[in-house]
Amino acid sequence: MVKGYCVKCKEKGREMKDVSIKQNARGGYMGQGTCVSCGTKMSAMMSKENAEKAVASGEAKKAY
Repeated sequence: MVKGYCVKCKEKGREMKDVSIKQNARGGYMGQGTCVSCGTKMSAMMSKENAEKAVASGEAKKAY
């Protein structure tokens, strides 16, 4: 599962659902989804390797 920081829950390592991997203007990768407990939008910066692993395993969908 892709994990990130939830601003509303104020908790690190919170799991995300409905994750889509996007590429920003500088070439970095970002996972965007919603918090499983409160439903707030979340983002997590990722390396290229981790982004490709998440897409290959089916945890996230490719949006770039």
